Amino acid sequence: MRHWKKKAEKKAEKKAAKDAEVKRQKALRAQRELAAFGETHKPRNGKLSGLEIWWREHYQWLQNSGYLLRPRYAPDWTPSWQGTTKEWFACEDGRGAEYPSRILDGTRLLDGTYVAFKLVKQLDHPFEREIGQFFSSKSLAGESANHCIPIYDVLVPENEDCVILVMPLLSDYSELPFDTIGEAVECFRQLFEGLQFMHKHRVAHRDCTSRNIMMDTSIYVDAFHPTTPLMKRDYSGYVRFRTRTQRPPRYFLIDFGLSRRYDHSVAKPLEVPIWGADKEVPEFQNSNDPCDPFATDVFYIGNAIKRDFVDLNHGFDFIQPLITDMIQQDPSKRPTMEEVVKRFDGIRAGLRSRKLRSRVVDIRENTLDALIRGTSHWMRRIGFVARGTPAVPRSSS
Repeated sequence: MRHWKKKAEKKAEKKAAKDAEVKRQKALRAQRELAAFGETHKPRNGKLSGLEIWWREHYQWLQNSGYLLRPRYAPDWTPSWQGTTKEWFACEDGRGAEYPSRILDGTRLLDGTYVAFKLVKQLDHPFEREIGQFFSSKSLAGESANHCIPIYDVLVPENEDCVILVMPLLSDYSELPFDTIGEAVECFRQLFEGLQFMHKHRVAHRDCTSRNIMMDTSIYVDAFHPTTPLMKRDYSGYVRFRTRTQRPPRYFLIDFGLSRRYDHSVAKPLEVPIWGADKEVPEFQNSNDPCDPFATDVFYIGNAIKRDFVDLNHGFDFIQPLITDMIQQDPSKRPTMEEVVKRFDGIRAGLRSRKLRSRVVDIRENTLDALIRGTSHWMRRIGFVARGTPAVPRSSS
């Protein structure tokens, strides 16, 4: 009896520890977002926030430039819930932008493509436009290893010290769940490849953390609402989506506001620390001494994978040794991205199909959740095997 009691107590303690770690990770993510974007400015009761008014004032100019904002930003907007029994939060036009000082969505009138606008103040981020356009140039845009978000267009408002970068509308890469280990492996491959590509062209991202990793909209069946991705764009219901095995997405690195490009003649550039969203960078903690921004990038991407996959799920032991080396305290001991890619290729080659097709299991999952998710996973898995669907899905783009 005592044996079973002790076993139950240990199990409860282990679960409590895991729950505490999950809460800690959520708190850290909230802190990273606050550090990155500053205080959010959400509208009250569906009304435009102060920062959203700038977009309303530029609505017609953007339309003349070939882009259409959502109805709530039109100068003559009348809330759709006004005079009805509807609640503002249940209406599409009741949902304002979360970070209107920097980001908004729209539609390209030429072909109906949904886009994202990023307002860049040139005094604050003088290199963002240049670096973004560099990776979108004809010579680099078509390379498969290039995972930098493409710049479709650059709009320049009159008499204002800012530009608007027009980019594809993407989704947070972890907004929807990863179903299999193979799906996560393909995500890692693309992220490592993308950062290696940047470093090859002598660009240090300097903020390649979770919030700056996005994916295209391949896995969505319906167009999602930009501020509430689990809802359809017109707010008529929940969005439908497929697994990453069924519709493999392409992952992107975004936000070059802190990025720097170096001349090839500079073998090892040194930069004074500049804080990104991740506040755990060892070399930034107690010193302002210049350090290697490429080594810091290695820490950032390794720590993002640790936080979002290794710490929160079972089954990622295979990548733990590589991640441990990537987040070493001493920057000089971390592998370069060339070495990371080479080592990861070896790790990936050693994973069997059984492992790659296995389910990503959240550490918080209870027995009932495991039964439900496990059953649906096995039904999909049997179908994938029967159809010869690869265990590691590859995007066609």
